[in-house]
Amino acid sequence: MSIIQKETVRQTVGQKKDSSWRDVLYEVIFKADTVTGKSFDIAVMVIIALSVITVIINTVDSIEQEYGKNLHIAEWVFTIIFTIEYILRLICCKKPAAYARSFFGVVDLFAILPTYISVIIPGSHVLLVIRILRVLRIFRVFKLVKYIGESELLIDALRSSRRKITVFLFSVITIVIIFGSVMYIVESQENGFNNIPQSIYWAVVTLTTVGYGDVTPHTHIGKVIAMIIMVMGYGILAVPTGIVTAEITRAMGHNKVASNICEGCGYRWHDDDAHYCKHCGNTI
Repeated sequence: MSIIQKETVRQTVGQKKDSSWRDVLYEVIFKADTVTGKSFDIAVMVIIALSVITVIINTVDSIEQEYGKNLHIAEWVFTIIFTIEYILRLICCKKPAAYARSFFGVVDLFAILPTYISVIIPGSHVLLVIRILRVLRIFRVFKLVKYIGESELLIDALRSSRRKITVFLFSVITIVIIFGSVMYIVESQENGFNNIPQSIYWAVVTLTTVGYGDVTPHTHIGKVIAMIIMVMGYGILAVPTGIVTAEITRAMGHNKVASNICEGCGYRWHDDDAHYCKHCGNTI
């Protein structure tokens, strides 16, 4: 065997070992239909829950004064764990840039950035900024979404219904602007409708059936209009629910499987006959 052939065999073996190592890591991190994958998901979910609890209780002055040092250490431990997890996800993905730009990739990044940024921004005059960064860590709760299989189905349904929801919201905005303007004319400033923006605020509160009561109609015509908006509110609130429900039903009928995961960006729930990822185009 020539030197070139030996070198080719050596490179092939090295590639197979590297591929095998990445495949195993990918199976553990991204696939939840294996024993190791489920164990990994459960472990990460527990760590996320603990980190969120740590951030929440750290805002209580009495707890922070007594256990602040321990909570600070725990926060760094959680951050290091999430950093390692984020790096491993990038390593085992065939297209790490695609995963980094995805929703869950951005969430993973923002789950670790605040802790590191708080170190870069020292000084007592920026304590408010540091407090904001501490609170931002609570958004790690979004990391839980990726470990709940049904969440992918819900996200896909919301994504599919976004145009219908946009049209619905535009219709609602139009309604409240019209009714707000009418109420400004009917009630006028004498009854608390000082301007059209405040009248629109009243229309939104009434349409959503919240009813704070800080601004109320006093004329008979105004009360009739208020009743019309209240009745419309019950019907309007049911529209987005029906839209999303229809999209969920449609998505469930596509026979999507959780094990059909893209190795490029980590997206799951493709159609069972899909050959390419609908997000990054990678072969699945």
